[in-house]
Amino acid sequence: MVNPTLVGLETLLGEAIREKPLWTGMKEAFVARIQGWADMELAETFFNSLSRRVFTTVGVDVNVEFVASETEELPEARAPIFREYLACAGDCPVSGVFRRVLQDQPFEAGYEDLERDASRLAISFEKQMTARFGGAAHERLEVLKPVFFRNKGAYLVGRVVREGRPFPLVVSLLNPRGRVAVDALLLEPDEASIVFSFTRSYFHVEVDRTGELIAFLRSILPQKPTAELYLAIGYNKHGKTVLYRDIVEHLARTSDRFATALGDRGMVMIVFALPSLDFVFKVIRDRFAPPKNVTRQEVKQKYALVFRHDRAGRLVDAQEFEHLVFDRARFEADILEELLEEAGETCRVDGERVFIRHLYAERRVSPLNLFIREKDEGTAREALLDYGQALRDLAATNTFPGDLLLKNFGVTRSGRVIFYDYDELCLVTDCNFRDIPRPRDDEDEWASEPTYYVGENDVFPEEFVRFLGLPEQLRGAFEAAHAEILTADFWRRMQAKHRAGEIVDIFPYRDGQRLRHGRG
Repeated sequence: MVNPTLVGLETLLGEAIREKPLWTGMKEAFVARIQGWADMELAETFFNSLSRRVFTTVGVDVNVEFVASETEELPEARAPIFREYLACAGDCPVSGVFRRVLQDQPFEAGYEDLERDASRLAISFEKQMTARFGGAAHERLEVLKPVFFRNKGAYLVGRVVREGRPFPLVVSLLNPRGRVAVDALLLEPDEASIVFSFTRSYFHVEVDRTGELIAFLRSILPQKPTAELYLAIGYNKHGKTVLYRDIVEHLARTSDRFATALGDRGMVMIVFALPSLDFVFKVIRDRFAPPKNVTRQEVKQKYALVFRHDRAGRLVDAQEFEHLVFDRARFEADILEELLEEAGETCRVDGERVFIRHLYAERRVSPLNLFIREKDEGTAREALLDYGQALRDLAATNTFPGDLLLKNFGVTRSGRVIFYDYDELCLVTDCNFRDIPRPRDDEDEWASEPTYYVGENDVFPEEFVRFLGLPEQLRGAFEAAHAEILTADFWRRMQAKHRAGEIVDIFPYRDGQRLRHGRG
């Protein structure tokens, strides 16, 4: 919509399109026009996209863009965005409540067995409620009318209200045989948080009143930043707007300084962070030392690929920003010096302000190599095993990290291992996975360098363990659990699946939570 609108404005206004007083008047008229709209906040972000495209604004300009929301929601009698289901009294079965929940969300394909699924949901609900509260008593269920779609699944999202307090209710739906079937019921906040994780692809949600939807989600996921919730439902432009506002507000109420982020120094990115902020910022270096042979444009293309690709819960969502301005006093001397010396094409200082032409913002995670070094052996083993599962999940979505070193992976708050260094990332189908040729003689066997030809896209999985630097006490456990990913045959099988068009299921919940065969 931005490009067609700009074309229309240029046709209408001509050279006057670049007159700021005109845009100031347009902004005032725009505020009056959108007052009371159900998606006023999205309209403001749309206006910003237009003005920043015209003026290439550095920092912010309150005269031609919305720095903070300038609209005010007008009270209006509206039907709620959710449906309410009161708890049954007496001997009324919980399955009856879930039957109505499912019936109120009819799908064209129809349910495979609605009565069976209502019963499974009721059994799981009572079991989980009893485990958590000692009983299944609650006042009501409130289920959002919009359905959340992602990949091959759909989700009904709601909340259980017990003693006046809400907590999540997420029903996972699949279409395994041409008919819809319930796959899981999630009631724990941490479980719902993983479904809405910043490491997963955005949902497709058809909704007009986005602000009300976000308010509902915040009631069950209060630890999630509002920006992240907008991103999760596919409004990445507005999510980025909210994130920027959050950063500006955070800087205004804090005094700590940007410093080099925790972790090994990157060859492609300069990474810095505020100790008090749960984000890191990544700036591309002007030049990359060997053996890196990618270009700046190729790095940006890798991040664009991740944005479009299925992230499978294993790739961090990176938000791209341009033309930012910070106070020079907020930078430690060493990180500012590194930015100016090694990213001078992107960063500059003018007086007391630091201008950064381009950067990525990502949620902060604990670097895996440091996590394993600092945690007890049991916790480190679990993380390393999940690292192997992360490689499997990425392979299942046709993603090869390229650089498998532990320093390029991180551990989230929920303990999941994810990948965040994208400069060598590529598609599994673009690689040539080879077995290491057998040595022809003793000279070949003891040679310090390969005696066989290695092409640009050749990958030898047998070598992974040798250069990953896994802790000796954990290496055996990793190889026992993930031996097959250390073989070229595994990766060639994954290539065959992708070339055949097979889509591998990766669920945002544990296999034991699935309701197959009536399990609760």
